[in-house]
Amino acid sequence: MNTERILKIILGPHVTEKAAIVGESSNQYVFRVAPDASKPEIKQAVEHLFEVEVDGVRVSNVKGKTKRTGARLGRRKNWKKAYVRVKAGQSIELMSGE
Repeated sequence: MNTERILKIILGPHVTEKAAIVGESSNQYVFRVAPDASKPEIKQAVEHLFEVEVDGVRVSNVKGKTKRTGARLGRRKNWKKAYVRVKAGQSIELMSGE
């Protein structure tokens, strides 16, 4: 896989309370990923970008919510998130505190 595709797979970290709990308890990190990304592509992208060994990848397709603005109905986009488990003793630094 070329470097350009690797950089387009991971869209960013998904920071929520649930993601923090999963991260602390089982050494997992949650990322927003491209909707057409596969598990092997996600694994390769995380290993390349963060220089860690990935133990497993689980993905979830999140359906966009229907929202109402006045008399109009709109819909948010569907998106995909990936739960990435890294090997024991390794970690990913998502934010720098500087």
